[in-house]
Amino acid sequence: MQSLSRKQFEKIVAEAIDGIPELYQKYLKNVAFIIEDEPTPVQRQQLKLADGHTLFGLYEGTPLPSRGGATKLLPDKITLFKLPLEAISRNVEELKQNVRHTIWHEVAHYYGLDHRRIDELEK
Repeated sequence: MQSLSRKQFEKIVAEAIDGIPELYQKYLKNVAFIIEDEPTPVQRQQLKLADGHTLFGLYEGTPLPSRGGATKLLPDKITLFKLPLEAISRNVEELKQNVRHTIWHEVAHYYGLDHRRIDELEK
Protein backbone atom coordinates (compact mmCIF):
# COMPACT_ATOMS: atom_id res chain seq x y z
CA MET A 1 0.00 0.00 0.00
CA GLN A 2 1.20 3.49 -0.77
CA SER A 3 1.99 5.61 2.28
CA LEU A 4 -0.67 8.12 3.29
CA SER A 5 0.04 11.66 4.31
CA ARG A 6 0.16 12.38 8.01
CA LYS A 7 -3.13 14.27 7.76
CA GLN A 8 -4.88 11.35 6.01
CA PHE A 9 -3.60 8.93 8.64
CA GLU A 10 -4.67 11.25 11.46
CA LYS A 11 -8.19 11.29 10.00
CA ILE A 12 -8.33 7.48 10.03
CA VAL A 13 -7.13 7.44 13.64
CA ALA A 14 -9.68 10.09 14.67
CA GLU A 15 -12.49 8.09 13.06
CA ALA A 16 -11.35 4.94 14.88
CA ILE A 17 -11.22 6.77 18.22
CA ASP A 18 -14.71 8.17 17.60
CA GLY A 19 -15.81 4.59 16.86
CA ILE A 20 -14.86 3.28 20.30
CA PRO A 21 -18.14 2.04 21.80
CA GLU A 22 -19.76 4.48 24.23
CA LEU A 23 -19.44 2.00 27.10
CA TYR A 24 -15.65 2.21 26.78
CA GLN A 25 -15.40 5.87 25.79
CA LYS A 26 -17.34 6.84 28.89
CA TYR A 27 -14.47 5.84 31.21
CA LEU A 28 -11.58 6.60 28.87
CA LYS A 29 -10.16 9.65 30.66
CA ASN A 30 -6.81 11.42 30.57
CA VAL A 31 -5.51 9.40 27.60
CA ALA A 32 -3.44 10.91 24.79
CA PHE A 33 -3.51 9.22 21.39
CA ILE A 34 -0.18 9.77 19.61
CA ILE A 35 1.00 8.88 16.12
CA GLU A 36 4.62 8.00 15.48
CA ASP A 37 6.21 6.48 12.39
CA GLU A 38 7.83 3.57 14.23
CA PRO A 39 8.68 2.40 17.74
CA THR A 40 11.77 4.05 19.19
CA PRO A 41 14.88 2.01 19.98
CA VAL A 42 14.08 2.46 23.69
CA GLN A 43 10.54 1.12 23.24
CA ARG A 44 11.87 -1.82 21.22
CA GLN A 45 14.42 -2.58 23.93
CA GLN A 46 11.91 -2.26 26.80
CA LEU A 47 9.57 -4.69 25.05
CA LYS A 48 12.41 -7.00 24.01
CA LEU A 49 11.37 -6.86 20.36
CA ALA A 50 13.55 -9.03 18.19
CA ASP A 51 14.88 -7.76 14.87
CA GLY A 52 12.21 -8.08 12.23
CA HIS A 53 9.39 -7.70 14.76
CA THR A 54 7.51 -4.48 15.23
CA LEU A 55 4.56 -2.90 16.98
CA PHE A 56 1.36 -1.47 15.61
CA GLY A 57 0.43 0.25 18.87
CA LEU A 58 1.60 0.68 22.42
CA TYR A 59 -0.21 1.53 25.66
CA GLU A 60 1.90 3.31 28.27
CA GLY A 61 0.37 4.22 31.59
CA THR A 62 -1.31 2.85 34.66
CA PRO A 63 -4.22 0.55 33.80
CA LEU A 64 -7.51 1.65 35.30
CA PRO A 65 -7.83 -1.29 37.75
CA SER A 66 -4.33 -0.60 39.14
CA ARG A 67 -4.96 3.01 40.09
CA GLY A 68 -6.50 2.41 43.47
CA GLY A 69 -8.67 5.49 43.06
CA ALA A 70 -5.73 7.79 42.25
CA THR A 71 -6.78 10.63 39.99
CA LYS A 72 -3.70 12.85 39.80
CA LEU A 73 -1.67 10.79 37.37
CA LEU A 74 0.14 11.83 34.23
CA PRO A 75 -1.89 11.13 31.09
CA ASP A 76 -1.81 7.60 29.78
CA LYS A 77 -0.51 7.34 26.24
CA ILE A 78 -1.61 5.18 23.34
CA THR A 79 0.79 5.37 20.42
CA LEU A 80 -0.10 4.16 16.94
CA PHE A 81 2.79 3.35 14.64
CA LYS A 82 1.99 4.54 11.13
CA LEU A 83 4.62 2.76 9.03
CA PRO A 84 4.05 -0.78 10.40
CA LEU A 85 0.28 -0.35 10.11
CA GLU A 86 0.63 0.76 6.50
CA ALA A 87 3.06 -2.06 5.77
CA ILE A 88 0.57 -4.77 6.74
CA SER A 89 -2.36 -3.14 4.95
CA ARG A 90 -3.10 -3.81 1.28
CA ASN A 91 -5.42 -0.83 0.88
CA VAL A 92 -7.03 2.03 2.79
CA GLU A 93 -10.00 -0.05 3.94
CA GLU A 94 -7.69 -2.67 5.41
CA LEU A 95 -5.65 0.10 7.04
CA LYS A 96 -8.79 1.47 8.67
CA GLN A 97 -9.61 -1.99 9.98
CA ASN A 98 -6.06 -2.47 11.31
CA VAL A 99 -6.11 0.94 13.01
CA ARG A 100 -9.50 0.18 14.63
CA HIS A 101 -8.22 -3.17 15.85
CA THR A 102 -5.00 -1.64 17.21
CA ILE A 103 -6.88 1.08 19.05
CA TRP A 104 -9.24 -1.49 20.58
CA HIS A 105 -6.25 -3.60 21.66
CA GLU A 106 -4.49 -0.68 23.35
CA VAL A 107 -7.69 0.62 24.98
CA ALA A 108 -8.19 -2.91 26.36
CA HIS A 109 -4.78 -2.57 28.05
CA TYR A 110 -5.97 0.73 29.56
CA TYR A 111 -8.84 -1.25 31.10
CA GLY A 112 -6.36 -3.74 32.53
CA LEU A 113 -6.75 -6.62 30.09
CA ASP A 114 -3.67 -8.69 29.32
CA HIS A 115 -2.88 -10.25 25.93
CA ARG A 116 -4.44 -13.58 26.88
CA ARG A 117 -7.77 -11.97 27.80
CA ILE A 118 -7.74 -9.71 24.74
CA ASP A 119 -7.16 -12.75 22.50
CA GLU A 120 -10.05 -14.57 24.21
CA LEU A 121 -12.40 -11.63 23.64
CA GLU A 122 -11.38 -11.31 20.00
CA LYS A 123 -12.27 -14.95 19.23
